[in-house]
Amino acid sequence: MESFWEIIFSNLRYSDWSTIFNWGWYVFIIDIPRFLILEIVVLFVTFRKRFISKDKWKSAREKLMNEFPLITVLVPGHNEGKHLHKMVMSMQKQTYKNIEIIVVDDGSTDYTGIIGATFEKKGMISKFLRSEIRGGKASAANLGLKYSKGKFIVHIDADSSLDNDAIEKSLLPFYIYKDLGGVGGNLMVRNDNDSLTSTMQYLEYQQSISISRIVVSSLGIYKIISGAFGVFPRQVLERVGGWDVGPGLDGDLTVKIRKIGYNIHFEQTAICNTHVPVDWAKLAKQRLRWSRSLIRFRLRKHSDIWIPNKNFRWSNFFSFFENVFFGLVLDITWMIYMFRIIIENPEFLLFWLPLKYLVYLLLYFMQFLVCLLIVKNKKKFLSKIIYVPLYPLYMGYFMRIVRTIAYLDEFFFFDSYKDPWNPQKTSKKAREFGA
Repeated sequence: MESFWEIIFSNLRYSDWSTIFNWGWYVFIIDIPRFLILEIVVLFVTFRKRFISKDKWKSAREKLMNEFPLITVLVPGHNEGKHLHKMVMSMQKQTYKNIEIIVVDDGSTDYTGIIGATFEKKGMISKFLRSEIRGGKASAANLGLKYSKGKFIVHIDADSSLDNDAIEKSLLPFYIYKDLGGVGGNLMVRNDNDSLTSTMQYLEYQQSISISRIVVSSLGIYKIISGAFGVFPRQVLERVGGWDVGPGLDGDLTVKIRKIGYNIHFEQTAICNTHVPVDWAKLAKQRLRWSRSLIRFRLRKHSDIWIPNKNFRWSNFFSFFENVFFGLVLDITWMIYMFRIIIENPEFLLFWLPLKYLVYLLLYFMQFLVCLLIVKNKKKFLSKIIYVPLYPLYMGYFMRIVRTIAYLDEFFFFDSYKDPWNPQKTSKKAREFGA
């Protein structure tokens, strides 16, 4: 019986460039230019510009400290009692001190109520609010916003904690850029050693999510401030009516802010350490929820972004186009082309799949090296290099399959409205009002 490599080499007859390009055109036309050329060029320009303008950032810090506005740290959560202590401790170590902390318990059934009330009594947080009936994360965030007093609202997840200078770093862009409606923080995985699942997410957050957000922010098309760590001027949140009900509120809020003429910035130096799923089933469930929002918000709720009118902005159009094209269109194209190969030329897979894996492995190793130059904890990041060979399988198959399922589920069955992550009563209302 032939070995695996004997089969590979026996199929080298398929290695003529016309056949390879016919089936793998997107790798050479889209992925290599995007992940290798575009990202490296934009990163170089971004960090060069940052270095040249370091005096401007120093001046921004002086302005911030002279004004010293009150900042509200808003922490909505459901059954997150076990994570609250780490979050609160990270707040007490912040270099920026004029903050109030409001924790909102969204109908938790664990000990969140007792823990939150104890923290408030001891003065470790400014205010603890509890909703006896679960209304969803958006409802909890809006309740906290109602009681907040800060000029800026720092929204973080209860299972997250911030680096000591994260709040200070996240506020500086507001003193540099004009018409800024929100700043997204940089997410890092803090439980990366819990399992292979969390380790792969650690690489993803560093190599794909962080790098991608630096690039799209520099291009002016940054579209999703993560709910794990985002900063907003109070007046902007009030103008857009806060958070709308329903899952996917992160991207929804960001789009609402962009639509009224504000810009969005990603601040890579403001670090938030977040807790991620530790098994594949929970990760898939989380990503199904995230990916459904593309259909729900990009193609349904905010479909007016695509239509030229008096409020039309090219930056908003291209932010949606980039998301829909590289997410939905290419994923569906990949699925169709895989079926075509299986039907029309199945033997080619024996050559193409290993070749494709090697190409992406090379791309991800180069991306790893680029990321190594800019990541804060280089020693920790470098220790993960042994997992890079798994990364093409993780991103190219597991994540792509999950995303494609999510798109089809949402497009045909509106599954985001059935997700137990959000209470059914609020999802029902959201669907009634097209939210």
